Amino acid sequence: MAQNFGNMLKQAQQMQARMMKLQEELAAKTVEASAGGGMVTAVVNGKHELLSLKIEKDVVNPEDIEMLQDLIVAAVNEAVRKAMEMAQAEMSKITGGLNIPGLM
Repeated sequence: MAQNFGNMLKQAQQMQARMMKLQEELAAKTVEASAGGGMVTAVVNGKHELLSLKIEKDVVNPEDIEMLQDLIVAAVNEAVRKAMEMAQAEMSKITGGLNIPGLM
């Protein structure tokens, strides 16, 4: 029984090391999403951090700030969603598809 526990502990430590490495790798990966036919583009990394936001000048209308705000929110939310999907896909490679609460 002690040997089984030792093996489980070793496997858990290996998984933890792989997860830490994955988190570093995800920080370097980016996803991009746009809204309004490319008028607003957001780039987010695997840590769900907004890295850049590009707004085409044609969409900037002082009379319709609400539309611009909506496009920004839509682009950022879509980029974050894509980053989450990317992180989950990478994590499933480590966990073998197990859904372990609190990992991502």
